[in-house]
Amino acid sequence: MIYPRHEITGVILAGGRARRMGGVDKGLTVLAGRPMLQHVLAALQPQVVKVIINANRNLDTYREFGCDVVSDVVGDYSGPLAGMASGMQSAITPYVVTVPCDSPLIADDLVVRLYRTLQEHDAEVCVVHDGERTHPVFLMLRRDLLDSMLAFLDAGERKIDKWFAQHRLAICDFSDQPETFMNVNHPQELEALEESVTNR
Repeated sequence: MIYPRHEITGVILAGGRARRMGGVDKGLTVLAGRPMLQHVLAALQPQVVKVIINANRNLDTYREFGCDVVSDVVGDYSGPLAGMASGMQSAITPYVVTVPCDSPLIADDLVVRLYRTLQEHDAEVCVVHDGERTHPVFLMLRRDLLDSMLAFLDAGERKIDKWFAQHRLAICDFSDQPETFMNVNHPQELEALEESVTNR
């Protein structure tokens, strides 16, 4: 399916504290000889017109990847919605796709499938489901939802599912490629990913 790549901005979410990883900056963690974010960027960049990185530390290092870098618009380390809102504020396209910085096996048809599902269901937000569970930070959403998201955050809310409930939500079935959503929350998971990236 042909899709309007020029209407979609990608946002890589690299603004978390990574407490379960000992506080390391996951996007800059080396995987198969390259920073994790570089793997994510290589997979996402061909699918969108522009990529924005959301980060709250090591900003100069992230700028070296050649993308605009934006920090959370609300508070410090306020969760994925704050990172999404930051990316949406900087984007100028009608649609925004977000992915986390610690999932380097992103499918090369992620964006087209999100877009197709969003349109088929006349939805405002489209979230990935891998056959077992949803991955709420792998999503496409309309950029005109920014005001809604900012109002939600300004009210002190942070739970992403609660915000989803306010909008028309579609689920994108990726049960045929569940491995593409592998991520790193614990040091031992880095080893498993290293093998997957090397054998890809």
